[in-house]
Amino acid sequence: MPRLPLIGLDAAEISESLAVPAFRARQIYDSIYRQYATDAGSITSLPKELRSRIEVGLPVIAQRFSSTDGTVRYLLQLADNKTVETVFMPEEGRDTICISSQVGCPVDCKFCLTALMGLERNLTAGEIVGQVLLVAAAHGLDPRDRQLNVVMMGQGEPLLNLANVIKATRLLTDPTGIGMSPRRITLSTSGIIPRMEEMGREQIRPKLAISLNASNEDQRRALMPITRKWHLKDLIAACEEYPLRPWEKLTFEYVLLGGVNDSEEDARRVVRLLSKLNCKVNLIALNPGPGIPFETPSAAKVANFQAILRKSFPCFIRKPRGRDIFAACGQLKRMSTDLISVT
Repeated sequence: MPRLPLIGLDAAEISESLAVPAFRARQIYDSIYRQYATDAGSITSLPKELRSRIEVGLPVIAQRFSSTDGTVRYLLQLADNKTVETVFMPEEGRDTICISSQVGCPVDCKFCLTALMGLERNLTAGEIVGQVLLVAAAHGLDPRDRQLNVVMMGQGEPLLNLANVIKATRLLTDPTGIGMSPRRITLSTSGIIPRMEEMGREQIRPKLAISLNASNEDQRRALMPITRKWHLKDLIAACEEYPLRPWEKLTFEYVLLGGVNDSEEDARRVVRLLSKLNCKVNLIALNPGPGIPFETPSAAKVANFQAILRKSFPCFIRKPRGRDIFAACGQLKRMSTDLISVT
């Protein structure tokens, strides 16, 4: 008999799936989501017969790439042998895990390596949460002891897999389990307006980050073809209506492409676009990769763009992490090359 994988199930679902009483389901739930059990055999509080019927169901580490800056990129194999990427970024005082929501991505942004893959399938809630649990177990992370951030900025468009993303968020934030704060989970979208509105109605949800990447409609349409369906003016209107929590700001991400969207006039147009919003902006100088027909702007150009935006709202330059192992923003394409050292 195949074993039942449990990642992605809450305590009630575990009880129903295994036909066990609530206290047994709670033991299993606690072992997986609070103690980071990686296999059923390690859950010694369970009877042997029950252990023989279940498996935790974590993804398998197919390859592990280590950067000179401490970043680690994991190539993870799923039950059907498809693979996704997860990135661990340690920093002083906090850690960040960048997770995927789909295998590949359907959005086709012209500056992103993941777009070259196309979409293979959505991830389940268990496969989303499993990335966090696997990295937490591998690096000894505990959100109750040290700040842990999870960003849904890996492979995929999270809002096109919203049901599984929301269920994963509930599991990540359950105080009787992993116990993360919703303030520490961020979802990045290209701007799927109906799904933004749907997510805004969820009581437990990640923070919202929008990939802007352009200062006008024509420019964004060329860089992000999804704009042909959901126009920039409508996206900004949806952002104005989005129900922010009292502690929350919208985040806009802007990938700077040399000579394309990085002029002073671009910066002034961005200021006008976002002038009515409670927001901050993260600037990302393009992380290059094979097949991407754009250049990274100079540090001076990036700093000048930031200076214009900072007069109107908080604006930060995101430090690239893991560029040398293709782990930085926009570089996730399951790269496996002799140029990368595997540890």
